[in-house]
Amino acid sequence: MDENEKQDLSAENEKGTFHLDDEGAEFDFDGGFEQEEEETSARMELYDWLQCVVAAVICGIFLFVFVGRTIGVDGNSMLSTLHDRDRVIMSNLFYAPSNGDIVVFHSPAETFGGTPLVKRVIAVAGQSIDINFETGEVFVDGAVIYEPYILEPTTYNRHRFQGPVMVPYGYVFVLGDNRNSSTDSRDPQVGMVDTRFILGRVHFIAIPGADEFRPRDWGRMGVVR
Repeated sequence: MDENEKQDLSAENEKGTFHLDDEGAEFDFDGGFEQEEEETSARMELYDWLQCVVAAVICGIFLFVFVGRTIGVDGNSMLSTLHDRDRVIMSNLFYAPSNGDIVVFHSPAETFGGTPLVKRVIAVAGQSIDINFETGEVFVDGAVIYEPYILEPTTYNRHRFQGPVMVPYGYVFVLGDNRNSSTDSRDPQVGMVDTRFILGRVHFIAIPGADEFRPRDWGRMGVVR
């Protein structure tokens, strides 16, 4: 093979360029290696992206089931704390009902079809509850409770309630903050709430409600008290 043939002779294939000389063959696979590296890098990037998606889905499921979930408020029974169409975040993680908590619970199937209701816990197991429907005062264990959250006018709607009554073990007594427009433990249709039916405590207003008559008030977004 003469000098010109040495310089001109080459062979191309999919994985690189082969340079031939008298002493043997030198193989330059740089082109093929670069292509393989790009393909490997793309596969690794896709794999990493899929890992992130799967991890996000698993975290979302964990948070939804064990930590918190969102639910919509339907109606005005919790005015002025919660408004119709609010989206709130609730949680039942390590939760035990306490006085003043706002809770979501399954309604009695025979009257409300199990639709979740949102009310405030006024008394828990072992406490007595009474209401003076002339003054609107609520008594727990004989003492008037401070209720800055209620919507005026206060508690005048009896709903067949006859007190005082003792809250039995495993139950809570709940009222809506909008006392005169709320079906709650005063009404036998709801009665005392079995704590096993409580889905969780409301912690946060995530998206304030709005409709054609009322704009969304983002200033209401925040911790629920």
